[in-house]
Amino acid sequence: MKNCQECGEPIMGRMDKKFCSDLCRNSFNNRLNSNSHNVVRNINNQLRKNRRILETLCPDDKSKTTKNVLLASGFDFNHITHIRPTLKGSIYHFVYDYGYLELDNDFYLIVRDNRMEK
Repeated sequence: MKNCQECGEPIMGRMDKKFCSDLCRNSFNNRLNSNSHNVVRNINNQLRKNRRILETLCPDDKSKTTKNVLLASGFDFNHITHIRPTLKGSIYHFVYDYGYLELDNDFYLIVRDNRMEK
């Protein structure tokens, strides 16, 4: 007779069963996944937060803001999804479909890439 991988109680039922109940199965998997995915979860949360901030500051397809406004909103410049250089040599940093371009005097141009909707 096999024992539950979570609580150690004897298992009744099918021969290939690993857990005595759904509760034990869920507890085992939640514990297993919680530590290994914290880094990914935290990065994804920051990416979503960055996108929300850019979306709020750019209600149309383009807008300008300052670095101080972005930082005060909780924007993290270390978390982006991709970079897109232009033919003129400028480099846009993107968070999903919203990008920003650093201008002079701590100003930033925020743009929305409508091509990603297709």
